[in-house]
Amino acid sequence: MPTIGEIAPDFELFSDEGEKVKLSDFRGKRVILYFYPKAGTLG
Repeated sequence: MPTIGEIAPDFELFSDEGEKVKLSDFRGKRVILYFYPKAGTLG
């Protein structure tokens, strides 16, 4: 579990448009992560 003020580890996810994005692509910018299940799935 990261602590407050600690730099988050880099990771890669798919955007809602299907593009791969990495956390490091947004270095120096404020980022909000929002996770939700894809429509029509049991998640």
